Amino acid sequence: MADEAWLKRAAAGWLPSWAEATPSRKEHMARVGRVMEDWAVRSGLDTLERMRWIAAGWLHDALRDAPAKHMEPWVMPPFDALDSSFWHGPATAERLAADGVEEPALLDAIRYHTMGQPGLAPVGRALIAADFLEPGRPRHQEWRASLRKRAPGAMDEVVLEVLKAKIDRALGKRQPVRPEMIEMWNELTDEA
Repeated sequence: MADEAWLKRAAAGWLPSWAEATPSRKEHMARVGRVMEDWAVRSGLDTLERMRWIAAGWLHDALRDAPAKHMEPWVMPPFDALDSSFWHGPATAERLAADGVEEPALLDAIRYHTMGQPGLAPVGRALIAADFLEPGRPRHQEWRASLRKRAPGAMDEVVLEVLKAKIDRALGKRQPVRPEMIEMWNELTDEA
């Protein structure tokens, strides 16, 4: 199913029948898709890669509003050990794969968009940033807009800023920081 026709539909905002997203969540997904499209166009990506980026934006939260019991059968190890607030990305990726989607970079982008992961393809790095920086987020709008503008030309620097904000927020709330996020931080700082 992961062919050009599927990518074209997903990039146009199609959601699978099993998606569980409220209207406000769908608006968020549309905004993330538009940010991803802007960055893909500005990056000069070819048509297929551009569609992958947009599809990742539209699909990343397809199960965000699903109850844990709907996601649990699709959450494979090691993700099953995580708090259920992290399940929507891995569950969505597994559902898409079960539907025949064979797009490893897109699936990993969706799978890890909440917690980060070292070794992500550019679409995965961009999705982490776009999800955090989309213009519907009410807090720190000027800062978010400035980072959106800097990407995609300085994508890794922008992703580092996003990871720093996520880490700072977790530390401020005395919550654990996912090791994958720290590993991604270390990878990006080593590359810089």
